[in-house]
Amino acid sequence: MAGAFAEDGGAAPEDSLIMIDEVQKCLNRSRASVYRYTNTDPRNLNPPFNPRKLNPEYRSDQKEPLLFHPNEVARFARDVLRIKEVTVEVLNSPSTATQHLLGSILEELRGIRQRLDALDGLPTTHVTPRQLHNQSRPAA
Repeated sequence: MAGAFAEDGGAAPEDSLIMIDEVQKCLNRSRASVYRYTNTDPRNLNPPFNPRKLNPEYRSDQKEPLLFHPNEVARFARDVLRIKEVTVEVLNSPSTATQHLLGSILEELRGIRQRLDALDGLPTTHVTPRQLHNQSRPAA
């Protein structure tokens, strides 16, 4: 679990946004009613903040899913729905193949960085291409 956020105003990491399904569970409302509560407009991708609505996070494309900050869900539940006890939990999503691949790449990059850092302490000798060329040719 990444963290639990209650109405007491706990802060959430930026990557702890929740999708409509989690909002539905937190508010104990149907999916349709959550969509009715949400501040969306088909003509405006990111409408201005509306204190009477559930405001999603900024989207750059209409096809992106609606994501909500846990504090916004708690604010809406407390201020608009008048739910007294508000707790929003954010769970880590299961790892995907992409996340595993990115983790492997990160580990490999860390290994490369360690090797490069180890080489920084070694004395270096500068070899010119001419020196390499002369070493590879036998004397005539």
